[in-house]
Amino acid sequence: MSELINQINDAVWSYVLASTLIGCGLWFTWRLKFMQFRMIGEMIRLLGDSATRPQQAGQSHVSSFQAFAISVATRVGTGNLAGVATAIAIGGPGAVFWMWVTALIGASTAFVESTLAQLFKRPHKESFIGGPAFYIERGMHCRWMAVLFAILLTMTFGLINNSTQTNTICRAMEQAFGWSPFWVGAVIAAATLFIAFGGIRRIAHVSSVLVPVMAIGYLILALVIIAMNISLVPQVLKVIVDNAFGIGQVAGGSLGTTIALGVRRGLFSNEAGEGSAPNVAATADVTHPVKQGLIQSLGVFTDTLLVCSCTAFIILISGLYRNPELNGIALTQSALQSEIGTLGPVFIAIAILLFAFSSIIGNYYYGEANIRFMTQNRHVMTLYRVLSAGVMVMFGAMATLELVWSLVDLFMALLTACNLVAIVILGRYAFRLFDDYRRQKRAGIKEPVFHRSSLPEIADEIECWE
Repeated sequence: MSELINQINDAVWSYVLASTLIGCGLWFTWRLKFMQFRMIGEMIRLLGDSATRPQQAGQSHVSSFQAFAISVATRVGTGNLAGVATAIAIGGPGAVFWMWVTALIGASTAFVESTLAQLFKRPHKESFIGGPAFYIERGMHCRWMAVLFAILLTMTFGLINNSTQTNTICRAMEQAFGWSPFWVGAVIAAATLFIAFGGIRRIAHVSSVLVPVMAIGYLILALVIIAMNISLVPQVLKVIVDNAFGIGQVAGGSLGTTIALGVRRGLFSNEAGEGSAPNVAATADVTHPVKQGLIQSLGVFTDTLLVCSCTAFIILISGLYRNPELNGIALTQSALQSEIGTLGPVFIAIAILLFAFSSIIGNYYYGEANIRFMTQNRHVMTLYRVLSAGVMVMFGAMATLELVWSLVDLFMALLTACNLVAIVILGRYAFRLFDDYRRQKRAGIKEPVFHRSSLPEIADEIECWE
C-alpha cells in the first residue's frame, strides 16, 4: 500500500505541486515587495512586544506570542529531525537547499494566509477562531470548498500527522532506551487527551513553555557541534549547493527527486501555504491583521532556516548520510552519536519527545477548529478528541515508518492545493491590508489599527474589526 501511495506522491509533488507552491510564493514575494526580507526587524519587534506584554486580569484571548508558539510547536517537530534526515537520505544533500528556498519564498505565502485568517476570524468563547475554511466561506462564498478544506485539514493534522509524530517518538525511544512502542504510545495518548480536553487556553500555555525550551536547547547543542567542526562547514555548503543542481551527486536520486523531496520536507516542516498555521494565527488578539501575518512569517524562518539547518549540518558533518541502512530519526541519532558519543541518541530521543509532542497538541487544535467550523455538536467533538489524541496516536506508535510518511505526504498535497487556490484568489485583500499597515507606519503610528470599514466591499463578511 505504501508503495502505491509513494508513486502517487512522486507524480503529484515532482510535476505539479512543487512548481505551483514555489510559483505562488514568488508571486506573493514580488507583490509584497520582498516583505519577508525587508520587515524582519518589525517581525522581531512585534513578537518581543507580545511576549513581554503582561496579560490583563480577566483577559481570555490568546496573545500574539502564544499563537506564534502554538504554530511553531506544530512546525518544529518530526520534520526538523526525522524529515530532514529522510530528505537527505533519499534526495541527497541538495534537498536541504530546496528546503531553504521553500522557506525563503514561503514566508510571503505564510504572511498572506495568516493575514487572511485574521481578517475573517470570528469571536469565540475562549478566543477568536478562524482559518482557511472560514476565509474560503466568507471571502469566496464557497461553502462546499470550505467544508472540503476542513475535512482535509482535520484528517491531515488531527489524525494522520499525529500518527507521524508519535511514530518518530516511539522509534527514537526504542533506539535510545529499548522502550516498547506500545507503552510509549499509550503514555503519549493519555497526556494528549488531558491537554486536548483543556481547550485552546491549556494548549497555548503548554506550547508557550515547551517551544522556547526545546528550540533553544537544540540550537545551542547544534551550534556547539558546528563550531567544533567549523573547518568542514565550507565543504558541507559546497556539497549542498552542488547536489541541489545535480552536480556531484553523492547520495539520493535524480535532480527531480532532490527538488521534490526538498520542497515536500520543507513544506512538512514550515507548513507555509499548507493552510494549517492560519488556524492558530486567527486566535491572536491584535490591533491589525498584518501584525500576526508578519509574526507567522518569522515562524517559517525559525523552523527551516534555523532548526532544520542545524539538523542538516549535523548529519552532513558526520558523513553518515551515505549509509543506505540509515534513514529518518535513526540517521539523526546516529549522526549525533558520532559527534558527542552515546549521549547522542538519548538527547535526540528527549528532543524529539518535546518537539513532536508539542506538534501533536498543536495539530489536535487545528483539527478542533475545523470540526467547530463544520458542526457544534459536542458528541462529534468528543469523538474527534478520542480519535485524534487516542486512536491515531496509538496507530502511529505501531505503524511502519514508510506507511505514516506516505499517508501524510498524500493528504498534505491535497490540503495545500486547496489552500493555494483560495489564497491566490483572496490575496488581494492581504495586499491591501499590508499597504494600509505600511501607510500607518510611515505616518508615525507605532501600533497601526484596522477597521473593517477600510474594506467596504466585504465589510458585511467580516465579523470582527468593528
